[in-house]
Parts: sequence; C-alpha cells; structure tokens
Amino acid sequence: MSQTTPTSFTKLAETCERLAATIKRTEKKALIATFLRGLRPEEVSPATLLIVGTIFPEQSSKPLDVGYQSLSKLDAHSYHSRLLDLPLTILDVRDSFNVIAEASGKSSRRKKEELLESLMRRASDVERKWLVKNIFGEMQHGVGEGLMLEAIAEAGDLDVSAVRRTHMFSGDLGETARLALAGDKRRFESIGLTLLRPVKPMLAEMAYSVEEVFREMKPPVAFEYKFDGARVQIHRSEDKVRVFSRRLSDVTESIPEVVRLVKKELRAEAAVLDAELIAVSSEGKPLPFQDLMRRFRRTRGVDRAQQEVPVRLHLFDLLYSDEGLLIDLPYSNRWEILSRIRGGIDAAPRLVTSSVEDAQRFMKRSLEAGHEGLMAKALDSPYRPGSRGKLWLKVKSAITLDLVIVAADWGYGRRTGWLSDYYLAAPDEVTGRLEVVGKTFKGLTDAEFEWMTKRLQELKVSEDRHTVYVKPSVVVEVAFGEVQRSLRYESGVALRFARITRIREDKSPDQADTLGRLRAILEAQFKSKGRLKEGSG
Repeated sequence: MSQTTPTSFTKLAETCERLAATIKRTEKKALIATFLRGLRPEEVSPATLLIVGTIFPEQSSKPLDVGYQSLSKLDAHSYHSRLLDLPLTILDVRDSFNVIAEASGKSSRRKKEELLESLMRRASDVERKWLVKNIFGEMQHGVGEGLMLEAIAEAGDLDVSAVRRTHMFSGDLGETARLALAGDKRRFESIGLTLLRPVKPMLAEMAYSVEEVFREMKPPVAFEYKFDGARVQIHRSEDKVRVFSRRLSDVTESIPEVVRLVKKELRAEAAVLDAELIAVSSEGKPLPFQDLMRRFRRTRGVDRAQQEVPVRLHLFDLLYSDEGLLIDLPYSNRWEILSRIRGGIDAAPRLVTSSVEDAQRFMKRSLEAGHEGLMAKALDSPYRPGSRGKLWLKVKSAITLDLVIVAADWGYGRRTGWLSDYYLAAPDEVTGRLEVVGKTFKGLTDAEFEWMTKRLQELKVSEDRHTVYVKPSVVVEVAFGEVQRSLRYESGVALRFARITRIREDKSPDQADTLGRLRAILEAQFKSKGRLKEGSG
C-alpha cells in the first residue's frame, strides 16, 4: 500500500544501493517492485525514471545541460552545511531538475549552477552520489528498460507482455509505471495508440547477405530500399499533422514541407505513418546524412533551409488509419492499405520475390542509386513498436555498428587540440553497463573533430592528463574489418580497423547495438574461418 507522506529521496538512493549490491535479476526486480508499491501515485513516474537514470521522458527534448564543469565549480565544503531541516523528497528532485533544465537566457549557466548547489546542499552523501549518477546517466546498477518493465509488471500484478505493449504506445517509462500501479487492470490493458503522441518504431536485426535473408524468412520476402536518411513517424488527426524523429522528438517545425505534403496528398483523416526522410541534391540524388541533420536542428530560417537542403519523403509502413489500429495485421495487408491512401506521396521502392538473384539485382540498384542497401520483411509480420527481431532484417553492403562514445583522448600532430581518439562502447544486455569494444580516430572531417571536441567537453564527467571521460550521449556509426576476441577489454571483444562513418544524432544510447550483437558477429565469422581449440594459442 502506498504511503500518505512524501517519500524521501534517501529511500530511492538506498534502493539503488541495494540494486548495485546484487547481480541477481530476480532480486533486482523484487527490490524495484516493492519500492514502487510503497510510493504515492504522483511519485511513481519520476521515481521510475530516476532509478533508470533518464530524468526526463524519452520524447522530451528538455536538456538538463549540466556537466562536469558545473559540478566541479560547486564548493565541496558547502556540502557539509547541509540544510538538515529540508530533507529531499522524490518530487523535490524532479522539480529541481525541471527548474534547472528550464533555466535560459544570458545568465542561465550561473542560474543552473546556483540551483544545482542548492539541490546538493539538501542532499546527504548517499543522495548526492545518486544525484550525480542521474546527471551523468551512469547508474551502474544493472537496471535498464527491460528489467524495469518486468519490475513494473510485478509491482502492478500484470502480465509483462501487457506492460511492454503499453510502454510501446506511451513511449514513456514513467507513465507506463504510473498507469500500471493505478489499480485499474482492465483500463491498463485497453490502452492503445493515441494520435499525435509518438510510439517507438519497430526495429530490425542485421543480415549479412540476401542468402541469409532467405534462410531466416519463408519466401516470398518483401525487399525495400534502405535509405541513408532519418526515420520519421508522421501522425495525422484531421487538419493536425505532427512529425516525430526516431528519438520521439517533435521535429514538425523543421520540415513544414512534409506537413504540407501529407495534408495535400494523404487520403485519410487519421493515420500514423512510418517513413524515411532523405536530403536530396538539385539533381534528386541523396545527400549525406549530416546534411539532413542540419534540417532537423533548424527552427529558425526554415524557409531558407528548405531551399538549401530539400528533402524527400518515402513511406514504408502504416500503424493506424481511418480503419483503426493496424499493427496486428500482416505487413502485406498494411502495405496494401498504405498504397490505397498515400496519394502522391512516394513509397519506398519495393520488390516481393522468392529469387535470390532478383533480390541481389534489386540490392545493386539500391546501392547504385546512392542508398545503403535493403530492408527485408516477412510478409506476415505484425508491427511491433519498440521491438527488435528477425521479422525485419537490414542488408547493407558493409556491416556497421551504432556505438556510444564514453571517453576520448586528446590528439597529437595535426589533431592537436582536438578530442579525436574515441572509446567506443556497447551496452551489455545483462548488466546494463556500457562496455568498451574499441577505439578509433578515423573517419571524421576536421569540422566534425571540432564539433565533437566541443560536444564531448560539454558532456565531460572527469578527466586525466590524456583522456576525457564523458556522459554517454553521442552515438556514432562504425564500420570495421572484423570482431575479434580481446583480453584488453572487459567486454571480451574488440573491433579491428574501426572507422566512424557518421555521427548518429538521430539515435540515443539505448538504441545502440548491444554486446550480444558483437558476440553474434564474432561467432558468425567462424562459419568461414577456422577456430583454435580451447586453451590453445
């Protein structure tokens, strides 16, 4: 039963201490469930987010914008004059982080630091420890989104599949927890998609060849061009149209031409469309991904930006239409409905075939047109928001991984003055920790080195003579020669000949490729290579 008095932040911090002290998944789940059950209804959402270290809901574009420099300016001795008559509550912490994030204007940096100092002075040692971990998004207690969803199900006495489904639709872990513990099981299980509120996109696994696709999927298989663009989700509710990025941020104001196109051409009053947006040259050829990201960052001078970086929209799936929710329909049916309502909006070029040779020729056409490769989709596949699996497979000409930068070394020679040798990490699905799998200084332009140096300095957590350690925030796409076993890294694997191919500003760290993916690639390599016997070499 939840309590009537506000819950102290100390209780949350102590729960995190206990989570960090055990490696048992069932014990972690029970600890979280017990803690959540004891909260007031209004505390459940912020507490859930604070435990996983996200502070704000995923679709929020609100930046805390507090880094190592701000924390280092705080007078450590002021901590000893703690305001003992004002103990911190969970809601105090939430409200303080909101006020810090909303500080703006000329003196915003000083205002943020004053607010942060006030918060820290009210915190005990254990509270301060977990506040800092929240600020840097490095909880290190092994609780990620997946485990939290299981704990929410246990706390609310609900089926975990129902909790996952609600989270897919809400896109907000805290809100999912609040609804799950509200006590209305029937209402919770009836929650569905809401127009103009984004849902997590369905994700794909990697395939290494067209031949592998046919080994994984029953033919015929649908193949679509895989674009080097930005995935967007478009919602229409009568005259209202909103466009959301892959990270669920609202980017409507940056791309008004997409809004106009949907209003003019779409033959449906209500729809949720899955699509890819690419930047194109005056000749209609695809432009680099970085050029497109310039559009997503623009909220001023949009008219000029439309002329400088024109975009083209390609639809490839439909989650909702005037007919209602479509995600449980087979992909082939969703495509048929999409074809009827898309009007003059382009669809992704598509081929349905049982022929490896035809699929390979289609792949060649995609690459020659300047795209990345193909998406392969099982014709009977439902749409599973937020899920990654083998119902969809991506086939590229070269394998790449999306990894998180967790530290960087200062460069030398022509790279002096830049943070330019990057530590690349992948999340471990079991522990939730980011594990380093390699380093690289290759792939970026001078302008990108400068941008990266500035960004990583903003994210700095600590530093020594050569290395700056950062809050995990920047995701990069990395090409590599192969994955090899490693005694150097705790992850046990390392990338050989790693090279950054682009900065993935459209992806968050929780969308990075996992350590399990790297290990699967390592195992796949042994299909064509020999393997030393255990204990040899």
